[in-house]
Amino acid sequence: MNQLDLKGRTAVVTGGARGIGFAIAERILRSGGAVALWDIDAGPLGEARARLESLGRVSTCVVDVAREDAVSTATYETAAAHGTIDILINNAGITGGNAVTWELSPDVWRRVLEVNLVGPFLTCRAIVPVMLANGYGRIVNVASVAGKEGNPTASHYSASKAGLIGLTKSLGKELATKNILVNCVTPAAAKTELFAQMKQEHIDYMRAKIPMNRFVEPAEVAATICWLASEDCSFATGAVFDISGGRATY
Repeated sequence: MNQLDLKGRTAVVTGGARGIGFAIAERILRSGGAVALWDIDAGPLGEARARLESLGRVSTCVVDVAREDAVSTATYETAAAHGTIDILINNAGITGGNAVTWELSPDVWRRVLEVNLVGPFLTCRAIVPVMLANGYGRIVNVASVAGKEGNPTASHYSASKAGLIGLTKSLGKELATKNILVNCVTPAAAKTELFAQMKQEHIDYMRAKIPMNRFVEPAEVAATICWLASEDCSFATGAVFDISGGRATY
């Protein structure tokens, strides 16, 4: 593992209890930073904290990122506990299962958009003022290659991630002169617990699209994200970074 310098920085990682979020938190801690894990599931959140706290300072908040009041409370509690918030990693997301567009339930469609797109909007809305007050910030949104290409039987997920790319580009321009950089990553599929929400044929489809013929490891995604969260990333904002094993074509 190459060493990054995140000493003295505090990062909020949404969906931090497992999968890619957990790998991001671990990499931040090993790079000298402190981590606030936000997740909707209290049990796995406590387990994640127990596994990570030997590496550095870890706090937790049970948060539904789609709820404005929950995000506001978690922002206040995190800033009070750590003194500030320097980094925001918008990683929380759901797939919503698989179906052709005309057979998707509107309630499922809305929930996927609420978590995957409205959630990052709410966290940015709450945390950007903290970063502005400090004159520093790094925001990394976890989108997906599906947001660039559109996966069949996953129009809700694809649309939410396409929207997240657009949010990244807009916010990056708004903050470009404020020393707050906003970027996103577009990974191919990583084999995490989200696979339990998908049909096997969709999983097979995703793997078949990857020239490297394997799924990305959460630690590989975390490595790119943590560089984007560091001061070494100093002139990239509103940008999209592919981690797709060769799948992405633009």
